[in-house]
Amino acid sequence: MKPETKPMPTSTQKFDLVCIGRAGVDFYAEQVGARLEDVGSFAKYIGGSSTNIACCSSRMGLKSALITRVGNEHMGQFIREQLQREGVDTSHVITDPERLTALVVLGIKDKDTFPLIFYRENCADMAISTDDFDESFIASAKALLITGTHFSSEQVYKTSRHALKLAKQNKVKTVIDIDYRPVLWGLTSKGDGETRFIASDSVTKHLQTILPEFDLIVGTEEEIHIAGGSTDTVQAMRNIRNISNAVLVLKRGPYGASVYEGDIPAHLDDGVTVQGVNVDVLNVLGAGDAFISGFLRGWINNEGYEQALRYANACGALVVSRHGCTPAMPTREELDYYLANSENIPKPDQDAELNYLHRVTTQSNSWQSLYIHAFDHRVQFEEMAQVANAPLSRIPELKKLLFDATNRVVEQHNLQGSSGLLCDGKFGQNVLNAATGSELWIGRPVEQPKSIPIEFENGQSIGTILETWPLDHIVKCLVFYSAADEESLRVRQDAKMLELYDACCHSQHELLLELIPPEEAISVGESLFNSITHIFALGIRPDWWKLPCMDTEWVTKIDALIAQTTPHCKGIVVLGLDAPSDELATGFKAFREAKLVRGFAVGRTIFGQAARAWLAGDIDDAQLTSQVADNYAEVIQAWRTAMQS
Repeated sequence: MKPETKPMPTSTQKFDLVCIGRAGVDFYAEQVGARLEDVGSFAKYIGGSSTNIACCSSRMGLKSALITRVGNEHMGQFIREQLQREGVDTSHVITDPERLTALVVLGIKDKDTFPLIFYRENCADMAISTDDFDESFIASAKALLITGTHFSSEQVYKTSRHALKLAKQNKVKTVIDIDYRPVLWGLTSKGDGETRFIASDSVTKHLQTILPEFDLIVGTEEEIHIAGGSTDTVQAMRNIRNISNAVLVLKRGPYGASVYEGDIPAHLDDGVTVQGVNVDVLNVLGAGDAFISGFLRGWINNEGYEQALRYANACGALVVSRHGCTPAMPTREELDYYLANSENIPKPDQDAELNYLHRVTTQSNSWQSLYIHAFDHRVQFEEMAQVANAPLSRIPELKKLLFDATNRVVEQHNLQGSSGLLCDGKFGQNVLNAATGSELWIGRPVEQPKSIPIEFENGQSIGTILETWPLDHIVKCLVFYSAADEESLRVRQDAKMLELYDACCHSQHELLLELIPPEEAISVGESLFNSITHIFALGIRPDWWKLPCMDTEWVTKIDALIAQTTPHCKGIVVLGLDAPSDELATGFKAFREAKLVRGFAVGRTIFGQAARAWLAGDIDDAQLTSQVADNYAEVIQAWRTAMQS
């Protein structure tokens, strides 16, 4: 008889899950198929089993927290900030003043070969102490998860045992992911992080001192072998059962997974078993962390073992088809879509809808209002300089002053988190460098100015352009476009936009598409509606739209179209086209009922007259900054008034 799940006690705890364990930075080889010796570049992600689990559990909708340590350096701060973006509580992520953050270098040679090197000599996360948390924090969780690595040395063994004691005293469920890495137990050479199993009586005896303290034990067959002291899986589980009444969850690779409660049966399939999802394997690393996160979603929410296993198997299947660990973890919405459609998705990494959901549901920034000062113009500034008989070398200085004016308004009016800029790399690289990492929304153009059909800057491929950009720079592309354009032109424009969209999906940059229609017999709004409909039909789903003013009727239709087709769209911003302030104020009113409209991206209306005067030498730096700041504040007020009227 298959056992029934014992329900998780109902509670009002602050957290669903508190994790204790590894937190490091993974450097993943970008060249799949290469030896680690031959890899030319790496992608940087947060990693470590407990960190992966905390993040994926958060993506599953669980309220998670992490107890660990990071170094007092850039990698430690990266982990802390990324955890916060993932929604993981970092109140007990301690900065260790003496140790560095752990690092891991990983490669993907083929579907069976994943060379990796752990750089963990005296690292921060192995120094967690009983002083790093108290009883109230442990008691604030429904479940406490500890990974096996955090029993491999005296310091973390002592700390983990103390956490288990506090959990038991407060009726907090306890979970162990065995997470067996022989190299971390000193059983292999330091460079052999790939080996997944070496039998060791000493490790088995050590693990068995703590297994009785857990309510849930999760592991692969090899991990159950080390915990149970036998390479016969059934016998290993029976050995564990002799010392523990825990629910055992066995990860069985292509055979799925099984749960065992009570006596261990003679055959593995006699547990509560759910078959796995068949997918093409790219990278098995991190799949186990995704598995347990999916299982915990079902277990903590009292959905039963079978549903928990469905979540777990699907989470693991999605991760093995992707690059990286934490970034590959699915979100709840993505997972539910996959479970509903998995029979029709043989290759998750190639499914457009699934990849779209993964991309947009893992983005963290949410902007509810945006006042964007747009000075990404290039040709227009060159023309201004020519008219003023000023050298082009003055344009970067001018853009720095425009940035100063922007910051003045942001500070004076407390607009942190609702303001931004559009700036280019040709004349404004110093501005971009200064703005990056701030609270500003940052957009940056990729199109060759005034090109029809669109070309990218300096004739470069879009992939070449984006590979050097910070990830918080939003790709802005202006396209002079109409769905009614002559076919050969439209086809070339479409091909370029598809290339751009594909590049942004790959590089993980958000995409803003700016559309400016030609003069036509139909209205601007109708032209834009037709163009957006056509762009969606191509499979292009931008994160942002930048659109000119139009009649309220078409604003309403376009807003509804975008919301229905891409419900995760970040928003629409309204452009200015050098319109006078009073004309802009009137045009803004048409957008006040649109749910996706976040604000404006206006440029020459703000800086045009002052910039021309400065280039001509008629005003000085202070006067320019003051005039531009006043104009920027005036447009902000016009927007706010229009939205309230």
